[in-house]
Amino acid sequence: MNTQMISQIQTHIKGFAGLNESMSNHTTFGIGGSASLMIFPIDKQDLIGILKFINKHDLPKYFIGSGSNLLVSDNGFDGIVISLKKTFKKLSFLPDLSFIAETGVMLGTLVKQAIQHGITGLESMIGVPGTVGGALIMNAGAYGSEISNLLISASTLTVAGEEKEYSIDDLIFSYRSSSFIKNEIIISASFQGKYGTNEIIQNARHIASGNRKSTQPLKFRSAGSIFKNHQDFAAGYLIDKCGLKGTRCGGAEISPKHANFIVNHGSATSGDVVELIRIAQREVQRQFDIKLDLEIELLGFKDEIMKELHYD
Repeated sequence: MNTQMISQIQTHIKGFAGLNESMSNHTTFGIGGSASLMIFPIDKQDLIGILKFINKHDLPKYFIGSGSNLLVSDNGFDGIVISLKKTFKKLSFLPDLSFIAETGVMLGTLVKQAIQHGITGLESMIGVPGTVGGALIMNAGAYGSEISNLLISASTLTVAGEEKEYSIDDLIFSYRSSSFIKNEIIISASFQGKYGTNEIIQNARHIASGNRKSTQPLKFRSAGSIFKNHQDFAAGYLIDKCGLKGTRCGGAEISPKHANFIVNHGSATSGDVVELIRIAQREVQRQFDIKLDLEIELLGFKDEIMKELHYD
């Protein structure tokens, strides 16, 4: 993007706008080059103005939550990254156990407050990273529970700055995917909770938390699960059976603790991670004739790499 265009954008923004913002500071992987401009809108009207400007000038853009499910190229992204995580953080609960969350709310915050209000259905997601918006887009879940199970409706903004409302009947959710339109940004969502006894909620919470600590490499930076599970086999199981646990490339490693995690030992590049993805996909295809599809998002990579890694 040219400096004149960036300067024009900055004059239209009330919130923070970071020039050449390093994406390694905004992803849980801690990897990635710079985005031409990163914007944190201050409110909905600010976001609408930004979207209208971007749409008018047909500028490349990407919406980001907490960056927990994202690998950014070392070459960065020549475009605008928009994040809602600093300002779209309102969360309210009603006496009938329904609740409304703006999509910058961290999923962990939502889960903890739902538990405090005696709501069951989300407790198994304790410790799952990311924002509510990101969780809805990928239909985040754990141990048989998915965030879409409690969803009533969601509000989005189109790239033209127009607000749209979707009921649960308008949307399709499946394993780690949803039918939300990619060029729309979710701004809030309504949910209907179900009452659960403290004993049931805490038991499910402790089981999920214990399983996560014992099976996942939580001490290292990562993007969570790299691949979607196959319909018949867990991706981690397949990678493990290929003997790939502990395989390293530069500063990145296929975790010895959980084979569906690639961890950053502090100096990993996106190239290191991509090479480990290639190795895992190639070996699982060779040994099991199964294609592993990515669960993480990719940003800033060349089209040929995206195609090679089966990224839609």
